[in-house]
Amino acid sequence: MEDWITRRSQNRTPTKSRFNAGATESHFQRDRARVIHSAWFRALQSKTQVLGLGESDFYRTRLTHSLEVAQIGSGICEHLRATASNDEHREWLAPSGLMDAACLAHDIGHSPFGHGGEVALNYMMRDHGGFEANGQSLRILARLGEYSENCGLDLTRRATLGIIKYPGFCDDLARYSIEPGTSSSLNLDQWHPPKGIYSDEAEVLDWVLQPFDQSDRTTFQHTISPDQSHLKTRYKSFDTSIMELADDIAYGVHDLEDAIAMSLLSPRQWQLNFLIPLEEITDNPIKNNRDFYTENLFSGSNKKRKHAISKLVGWLITHVELEEQKQFSHPLLRLQASMTPDAMAMLKLLKKFIMEEVILRPELQALQYRGQQVVLKIFDIYLHNQKRLLPTAVYQESRDSDNPHRILCDYISGLTDASATRIFHRFSTPSAGSIFDRV
Repeated sequence: MEDWITRRSQNRTPTKSRFNAGATESHFQRDRARVIHSAWFRALQSKTQVLGLGESDFYRTRLTHSLEVAQIGSGICEHLRATASNDEHREWLAPSGLMDAACLAHDIGHSPFGHGGEVALNYMMRDHGGFEANGQSLRILARLGEYSENCGLDLTRRATLGIIKYPGFCDDLARYSIEPGTSSSLNLDQWHPPKGIYSDEAEVLDWVLQPFDQSDRTTFQHTISPDQSHLKTRYKSFDTSIMELADDIAYGVHDLEDAIAMSLLSPRQWQLNFLIPLEEITDNPIKNNRDFYTENLFSGSNKKRKHAISKLVGWLITHVELEEQKQFSHPLLRLQASMTPDAMAMLKLLKKFIMEEVILRPELQALQYRGQQVVLKIFDIYLHNQKRLLPTAVYQESRDSDNPHRILCDYISGLTDASATRIFHRFSTPSAGSIFDRV
């Protein structure tokens, strides 16, 4: 276990005396504390989850979403610990501090304005390494975070492994199908990023994977090639598989709650586009309790709606199980958390329902598009006026960097929806802003 509680800073200045095999959990509690106390984490309170900030005080931001993912992730671990079939499975299940750290940090690299802002930054970085939220999360944890000068938040090796959803490099995974002359910042549909990390973090990934043998490392980084789209990584670590299931549950179920609370979904949509297709899934909690879920979700009562949502989350957690990937030898890669087939089918149907009935509706797409244009505009302005307009510290770092675009991208991705909007108005609206403004 000593390999997994090592921090990158210790590779530079060895401190073997600090290890205490009986206090492993304290190392992961320190990871959790560093994430919680980071300004990068606090910024998530003003970053879009799905619905635009300012529309209501009820629905989720990136921060509240991350807190809920952590709670669900810990719940999954407790369920798996109670149902584990052997001691090895229990031994390698993440303790609470570790799972909290991975779940709380999983979105720490997200840009302002949700996935729309992510696509906009990727477009501006298209010739300079790209932008992808999970890749930016690793960059913050390993380089930009405020705990250390050169190692970011300097989390343990295992916590760092836990947040890496896609162990491949964006440069290697990218397969854009852009026809010459068709690319325009007015439509960024073709610029969704590949899911991976930056080539700049190759040294970090190499450090994270050191405890694995060469066969495990090679297999772990295998990719698959879907038709006419980016390459995709195939595998995740044990901790990441739990974190990602928690993320999917929170995304599907809690976005449903937000959409109903904001009157963006009607009982008729629920009936026609979710309950009817759900009939094809044999094992699900709603099928035999349709009236309970429909009445409570659409009752107009926060308490009744929350009761139904909580029962749904609890059912999904108890339908997570352990499996083994025989192609790996190390338990952190061999062990995986997965949902039973019917539970996963229901969750996928729920996410599809939210995507089609809420996220893709023109009203929300207009908010996303507006956010994209804000990000594009301020990036372009700063890029061409770096000495004149960038904060002094950011300009000095950019001036000294081999990739100044990356430094500018780090700065803009760290903005909140509110601060990015203020900057946009300061540069674009004659009556906005003053010399005393601060980002």
